[in-house]
Amino acid sequence: MKPDLSPLWTKVCVEDDVKSFEVLYYLLFNRLIKFCIYYVGKKEVAEEIISDILVRCWENRKAETVILNLETYLFTAVRNQSLKYIKKHAHVHLVEIEPSNEFQFMDRADPEKELENKELHHKLDQAIDKLPQQARIIFKLIKESGMKYKEVAEILEISPRTVQTQLFRAIDKLRVSLKAYHQLYTHDTKTDNTLDLTVLIFILHIFYFL
Repeated sequence: MKPDLSPLWTKVCVEDDVKSFEVLYYLLFNRLIKFCIYYVGKKEVAEEIISDILVRCWENRKAETVILNLETYLFTAVRNQSLKYIKKHAHVHLVEIEPSNEFQFMDRADPEKELENKELHHKLDQAIDKLPQQARIIFKLIKESGMKYKEVAEILEISPRTVQTQLFRAIDKLRVSLKAYHQLYTHDTKTDNTLDLTVLIFILHIFYFL
């Protein structure tokens, strides 16, 4: 369950509480960095953008007491600033973020199964990075940040229905991408329908439980 940031933000705005701002900073910084990198592709650029936004939040705290959802507000600000950066540096080649290999689903009792899972996770990372940008961002916002369709829709300025559609399409593309690899690597002899279900369960297990 995500922490309720409202009490912390109220203390920042009303009481000028530096400690509460520090807590907010550490709760949100890494997630905001990841989100920004989805757009700009460079960690150092993302860090600069996030730092500027958070500094402005502190400086304008008295005027921003009306913010109802700080998380959505900050993610939206990051998106807008990232798009401004991309527009300003359109002539610069952006380097795609490398797969993070963050998934850690292993069966240590079975080394062969552990290796298989690690390889599948790596392939899943690669498949996610090949998704269209908006689908990739939606997938990661919901999976990594635990956001609801409505929150993602507000940040990306699209409808919740579009978020849902993009998410389902992303999952389907991942299923197709992993199916061939799973069959080749594991020498799986299951029928197509059974193998489809096996791969889909693998993706959904990661998506919903990690």
